[in-house]
Amino acid sequence: MILAWRHLLRTLPLETSSRRTPTTCPSPIGTFWRSVTKRGLHSKPRMPPCDFTPERYQSLPYRRVLEIYRQHLSSMQTAYFPEPLLLHQGHMEWLFDHQGNRYLDFFSGIVTVSVGHCHPKVNTVAQKQLGRLWHTSAVFFHPPIHEYAEKLLALLPEPLKVIFLTNSGSEANDLALLMARAHSKNIDIISFRGAYHGCSPYTLGLSNVGPFKMTLPGGVGCQSTMCPDVFRGPWGGSHCRDSPVQTIRKCNCAPDSCQAKDQYLEQFKDTLNTCVAKSIAGFFAEPIQGVNGFVQYPKGFLKEAFELVRKQGGVCIVDEVQTGLGRLGSHFWGFQTHGVLPDIVTMAKGIANGFPMAAVVTTPEIAKSLAKSMLHFNTFGGNPVACAIGSAVLEVIKEEKLQENSQEVGTYMLLEFAKLRDEFEIIGDVRGKGLMVGIEMVKDKMSRQPLPREEVNQIHEDCRLMGLIIGRGGVFSQTFRIAPPMCITKPEVDFAVEVFRAAVTQHMERRTK
Repeated sequence: MILAWRHLLRTLPLETSSRRTPTTCPSPIGTFWRSVTKRGLHSKPRMPPCDFTPERYQSLPYRRVLEIYRQHLSSMQTAYFPEPLLLHQGHMEWLFDHQGNRYLDFFSGIVTVSVGHCHPKVNTVAQKQLGRLWHTSAVFFHPPIHEYAEKLLALLPEPLKVIFLTNSGSEANDLALLMARAHSKNIDIISFRGAYHGCSPYTLGLSNVGPFKMTLPGGVGCQSTMCPDVFRGPWGGSHCRDSPVQTIRKCNCAPDSCQAKDQYLEQFKDTLNTCVAKSIAGFFAEPIQGVNGFVQYPKGFLKEAFELVRKQGGVCIVDEVQTGLGRLGSHFWGFQTHGVLPDIVTMAKGIANGFPMAAVVTTPEIAKSLAKSMLHFNTFGGNPVACAIGSAVLEVIKEEKLQENSQEVGTYMLLEFAKLRDEFEIIGDVRGKGLMVGIEMVKDKMSRQPLPREEVNQIHEDCRLMGLIIGRGGVFSQTFRIAPPMCITKPEVDFAVEVFRAAVTQHMERRTK
């Protein structure tokens, strides 16, 4: 039934699919639009239909939730919006708050929900495994871990055929760092400025986004290098990216060459020649930077950078925590879009659709080097429930052709948002690949200076009030990150684009007043 409904949505035009069913799935947009229309906007985006009725919320009152949050939970200000959302239930690409309001989720719990919230098949598999066996630890065998290892490794090229299971992306990158040092017998590790590889004591040294840095020094042996950002960096042009949408910057490059790539490679060589030892342990890279606002590198950059790293004795580690499992559309793994073969791949988030699970995949040779250096053990890594869910996610991606959907719907979405860049002066860049799209907000296109945070906050809040949840990123929190579940449809993309256009239009009206 659900598959038939979703197929119908993908074939319907926006005019048909946007008829709402308010008694089933309420929306928060009514009050917002009553205030907006007074300001001169005459049409409102209509939310596409939803075939799911949420349960009635019967837990803590919102005021009590806020009290507990302020008094007993982390003092870090991480919650989105002036009045944080109290989410109650999820279904595929939809989320419902404690009042029953419906939201289109275009951030997937920070690029984590891959096949849809509470996907029926994944739910069934999880419930069945919960009734059979929850936990054993790695000192015993259980079928789900072996089944999952076989399915996952079949999707990776030789010689990436040894898997280590952990619980989070930070844990996975910690382990990858240890592997690189154990195998190379070197210390220095390089990562990009703007990179995010986790928030553990080790990975903090690899993460180079300001808010995640500590006041105390950390990350011994970790060195940052310039991010080859062809929009915000010193070099960039109109042919650089592996994307249907290029920057607004111009260049004289032929289609098969890139001066920006060459300039950034010189910076990378400078780091290798002056900032690290003559022999290094390795280099970490995301295929597309996540937390930094879905930044893409010039085509061919990673391939040549990997060659330079290996010449200095290092291994190449690709962090697929946000990019893997077909999200980029054209390939199953982000590293494949760069034409490279890493020595170590880390993954998390979407591999279990939000259930705590992560993995490190490497070569037999590197795995043996780690075994000679230490006894690696993880109590919860590869537990039966996680592995059963992981297998179900891989099956759903294949059965429902979600990689193909990411390519088709993602490209459509990217091109539709690119039209808004041409329409509004404060949208400086639209970039990405598949269902991973960044929209960078600027004061104006000429200066490319970031739009002030308070103005970005207003646009973000207006999107929420119209029923659209999107993420934030970038060094200045100036970029909207758009990464919906891979089950998204074109009518839902049309709704999201119209909401974003309305929010930016209202913001421009505020500016003029």
